[in-house]
Amino acid sequence: MAEGTEKIAEMTFEQALSALEGVVRKLESGEVPLDESVDLYARGEELRKACQARLDAAQARIDKIVTGPDGKPTGTAPFDGES
Repeated sequence: MAEGTEKIAEMTFEQALSALEGVVRKLESGEVPLDESVDLYARGEELRKACQARLDAAQARIDKIVTGPDGKPTGTAPFDGES
């Protein structure tokens, strides 16, 4: 499979992030023709969405440990981002 044509859904988070970084580098170089830039931008947006979805899913799975008054763990609760 040629570079940049991997299916995003089959990529790991790390692969998608690396591919997104590659897209950004190419776009920032300013050396890519306009038509290719548009295609790269579209792929970059899809990669960004995939990475964000995976981050959101990971965040939803994080639990915080709940402690009782004695400081001992009593269970877990969904992580809500608050301390």
